[in-house]
Amino acid sequence: MKCVELCEETQQACCNSDCRYWINYEKDLNCTIACVKKNGAMTLQETSKRIGLSYVRIKQIQDKAMKKINKEIIKNS
Repeated sequence: MKCVELCEETQQACCNSDCRYWINYEKDLNCTIACVKKNGAMTLQETSKRIGLSYVRIKQIQDKAMKKINKEIIKNS
């Protein structure tokens, strides 16, 4: 996480597009971690704007993730 600390310190957008936290959104320093620290919880609309996917696709991803989480909770109960 050293790159996010450097980006926050210098207020320069990250150029390491190989990083798993990198997004193409310079207002949030191209970093999902910096984005969450700066903005807190975001709506699906805000997320879709940052990632460059439609709201509907973000909703589909969220629904699939929630199914996996629920399945894991039931399995471990």
